[in-house]
Amino acid sequence: HGVEEEPIYCRSRIEAEAWLSAFIDAEQTAGRRALIGFDFPFGYPKGFVRHVTGSDDPFAFWAWLEARITDNADGENNRFEVAEALNGLFDGPGPFWGKPDRDCWPGIPYRKAGISYEFVSERREADLVAKAASSCFQLFYNPTVGSQVLMGLPMLERLRRLKGVSVWPFEDVADANVVFAEIWPGVIEPAVKAVTTDAIRDRVQVRLMARALAALPVCDLAGLLADVGNAAKEEAWILGAGHRDKLVAAARLTPPPLRDDCFALPAGVEWTPVDDALALLRDRMTPVVGIETVPLMQAVGRVLAVDVVAKRSNPPHANTAVDGYGFAGASVGEGALVLPLVEGRAAAGVPFDGVVPEGQAIRVLTGADLPNGVDTVVLDEDTRVGDGHVAFHGPLKVGANTRKAGEDVVSGAVALAAGRVLTPADLALSAAIGHGLLDVRARLRVAVLSTGDEIVDPGAAVNAGQIFDANRPMLLSLCEQFGYAAVDMGRAPDRRDALAARLDEAAAAADVILTSGGASAGDEDHLSALLRETGAMQEWRIALKPGRPLALGLWKGKPVFGLPGNPVAALVCTLVFARPAMQVMAGAGWSDPQGFDVPAAFEKRKKPGRREYLRARMRNGQAEVFKSEGSGRISGLSWAEGLVELPDGAVHVKPGDPVRYIPYASFGYSGG
Repeated sequence: HGVEEEPIYCRSRIEAEAWLSAFIDAEQTAGRRALIGFDFPFGYPKGFVRHVTGSDDPFAFWAWLEARITDNADGENNRFEVAEALNGLFDGPGPFWGKPDRDCWPGIPYRKAGISYEFVSERREADLVAKAASSCFQLFYNPTVGSQVLMGLPMLERLRRLKGVSVWPFEDVADANVVFAEIWPGVIEPAVKAVTTDAIRDRVQVRLMARALAALPVCDLAGLLADVGNAAKEEAWILGAGHRDKLVAAARLTPPPLRDDCFALPAGVEWTPVDDALALLRDRMTPVVGIETVPLMQAVGRVLAVDVVAKRSNPPHANTAVDGYGFAGASVGEGALVLPLVEGRAAAGVPFDGVVPEGQAIRVLTGADLPNGVDTVVLDEDTRVGDGHVAFHGPLKVGANTRKAGEDVVSGAVALAAGRVLTPADLALSAAIGHGLLDVRARLRVAVLSTGDEIVDPGAAVNAGQIFDANRPMLLSLCEQFGYAAVDMGRAPDRRDALAARLDEAAAAADVILTSGGASAGDEDHLSALLRETGAMQEWRIALKPGRPLALGLWKGKPVFGLPGNPVAALVCTLVFARPAMQVMAGAGWSDPQGFDVPAAFEKRKKPGRREYLRARMRNGQAEVFKSEGSGRISGLSWAEGLVELPDGAVHVKPGDPVRYIPYASFGYSGG
């Protein structure tokens, strides 16, 4: 239907079978096709069915079970009796094992020990490929699926007799109206672990597995149905086994696309103040990237997608902060003290296995868990040791030179909040509290495109009237510094068809597009014209120096930031406008740069009406600005280490007056 529906809970297999029967009938009546997944094996390892029924046809065993299994709405059934009868058909113990009562059903081993699985394998080929945790022969103890198979297959045998139903992979399902398939939520476990809002794990698994299968393109789903080996015709197969990454990606909740009017200005607005433009971007931008799970070691610089909750406290146990001798603090007083030493010691990773009696001490090394009976430590330097005793002067405060369990982070507490850009220190913290994998946002992919016939690649031959492309290398490296995946789209000439083709390529390759040049209203400014033709173009005339024109729009659903062609204006507009907007799209949330009021080392008269950004750097505690404000002076970008921001109104800055200095680092940019 294109709508993600809430899971439905059935209290018994009887109720579930009735619901499924009605659902299948309704879907076929409506002319829709349905894929229905069941979370238990459809078959047993090769050779099992023939041994029981004399046939290799898996449906022969389904019918064999359906004739023998009894079940009712109260959950009463005879699965252990049937399993015991099946074991009686094989030599030796097993293959079925596990039961709630050691003395009942003597033909079923209580534990697996002693079962050889020589005649029939313990696991199917699909179980090995999917790395499933349990065998279909295990009837009891978690994790188990053996009982579900015995009770589920009789139900499937009845349902498969309904008109239009085919069972994959035992039957050809190409033209089937309803397809039954075996699924296992363990295939999408990384996606399940990333969801913390649902209290019932089964509910999360059902919802995400349905989402994954529904989100797959038809060709991908057909590929999963076709990708099975010969063993599957007898043993069955887990849908998606061997394709975990594809299903996990499909199970992730993908943000909706931006609206076509997300960049629209309020009616009557012609010149947009900087603060108003930033407020519009902040209110209208949303995350556009999905979520993925990565190893901890690969997570630096990534945007955290969900809160990191401590799996264990840090420190996990009370421990010593120094090398010394530990004892019960309340057992000692003031003055000269001499305590007998307990034999042994406690070291980091090698705890003392025993109890330190009151009035005695033990050797402890930095980081060691405090032994039972110890809550206080005296430093090595303050002691003298001999004849099995340690001497020192009291008093010592109870708890001295020790760390309490969880004094840094307590188990269950949120250690890092979603939206944070992970630092090396964050990885250390995550590791300390038990995380080896982290759920992060996929890297924002930023396509960078230069436009104009006058532009040539750096180092290439230059004809009269041409200039080297300074913007593209600057913007590509800038996006890399922001932590994004930069996609070089090269140069587009001043031909509308060529630019449109390059924008098509950029939209297919990236989540957001940065262009430079062609963003005003001149005859050759085809970018603005193309965006305007799509109906999703806004030309923001921002009251800003440098960088007045800024074209904003959507191309094939991807946001486009049309930056000025001048490199100085392109950098300023990227730092001031595109950077915070892209942070939101990357899942990190909006972030204003941190500025500082510092004395000016320059004089400047400014007229009212526009906010100005001057290339600047700090020297001797003062902000000095570049010698020229000309926007063509690219050397000023390298000279500078930040920007001085002058307000919208008129101002006369004199040496020593306070001005707002914003270091490049506050924009996430390491500068020139």
